[in-house]
Amino acid sequence: MLKEIEGLMAAKRNTPEGDRLDVLVTLVEAWEAKHYPLDLPDPVAAIRYHMDQNGLAPKDLVPYIGGRGRVYEILNRKRPLSLKMVWRLHQGLGIPAESLTKTDSHVMANDAAGPGAHA
Repeated sequence: MLKEIEGLMAAKRNTPEGDRLDVLVTLVEAWEAKHYPLDLPDPVAAIRYHMDQNGLAPKDLVPYIGGRGRVYEILNRKRPLSLKMVWRLHQGLGIPAESLTKTDSHVMANDAAGPGAHA
């Protein structure tokens, strides 16, 4: 399949070859998604990756997470992200919300956690 796709890479859209390429790519993507699903990173890994790719330091996360202490709590997995933090990180830095809300190993804090809960 991949060899055939490679041979059709120069095909123009809305031609029989272009249509065949679209169908084959769609089939291969569906097969790969079923047999080799990609797992999203956990929230902290997603944040650290974004920091690394964009040359950000922990202090750059303060507007999205809260004070420096809170940033370090998140990065050191001492505190989970709140929904407000997820929204700010997604909107402000473009980190995919799906990565920030993964809860396998890190349960998200409820924004209404009670007195003293800050976002």
